[in-house]
Amino acid sequence: MMSEAVPAGRERVLSGIQPTHDSFHLGNYLGAIRQWVELQKTHDAFYCVVDLHALTVEPEPKALRARTLASVAQLIALGLDPEKCTLFIQSHVPAHNQLAWVLECLTGFGEAGRMTQFKDKSQKSGADRTVVGLFTYPILQAADILLYQANKVPVGEDQRQHIELTRDLGQRFNSKFGPTFTIPEGYIIKAAAKINDLQDPTAKMSKSSASQSGVIELMDAPEINTKKIKSAVTDTEREIRFDEKNKAGVSNLLTIYSALTKKSIADSEADFAGKGYGDLKTTVAEVVVDYLKPVRAKALELLQDPAHLNSILKLGAEKADAVATKTLKDAYDAIGIIPRN
Repeated sequence: MMSEAVPAGRERVLSGIQPTHDSFHLGNYLGAIRQWVELQKTHDAFYCVVDLHALTVEPEPKALRARTLASVAQLIALGLDPEKCTLFIQSHVPAHNQLAWVLECLTGFGEAGRMTQFKDKSQKSGADRTVVGLFTYPILQAADILLYQANKVPVGEDQRQHIELTRDLGQRFNSKFGPTFTIPEGYIIKAAAKINDLQDPTAKMSKSSASQSGVIELMDAPEINTKKIKSAVTDTEREIRFDEKNKAGVSNLLTIYSALTKKSIADSEADFAGKGYGDLKTTVAEVVVDYLKPVRAKALELLQDPAHLNSILKLGAEKADAVATKTLKDAYDAIGIIPRN
């Protein structure tokens, strides 16, 4: 029996983000979080800070605590409204781990080993330094999604393979034990701005970049981001035009400008007609700083009152747990596990 019906007329969405750094970056916001903000207006939205997934990188305990709370503060500052969505921390809902074990017992070893992200990361680290959690990571992610009977999962293109695994596991369980899980669809947002590294404009802006000099951090002081943007790599030409193949750096700056001003790329190009790269960098820096200033201020204000943040998280965990516990009970019943009376 399918559990916990979604409110009439509203599909459910579920997505999560890792607290692996002190700050989110501009690519996180424009590539994902801005879409989350819009989806909470039209969907029954569940968003979680996936602290359990962050354990695969061996975080320092004090840093993990601080980053988890900072992630919540930033999400709220960026527009997530706890009254319009369910915002919670993954580890606050025990059913995530419990369902993950059930799904691990339905996943083939070869199937898990074919996950591209696992193959890439394990090849870089070597077998002896690769933790088992990295291998089972996509299965915990599948549990995250299936627990909430999500219809859609807003993710980046790099997560498409994980969504397919989630669908396969959900369908496998349903066919073996009866209809229990909603089979979700990946919600790949084509129109989302792809923001690249300022120092390597052919690579995606990433928290795992070797150097953070090309990453615009939301919580950095304005002068730091201004310096980073003014030091952005461009090219030896002088014309400001959008050409990702031949002018990757200039195109990246135009993409940032377009995304934050909500102007088209063509209109953005027109704004810089006859101007130089110095003008482009100065203007983009001003737009970024003006946009992020209130976000940073709001996040810092929230972090000054951890009791308030924890009260938000307590309510979010209760709402999430009500849905997740019902789904887990149905899965346990279907598979033959005797409930504790």
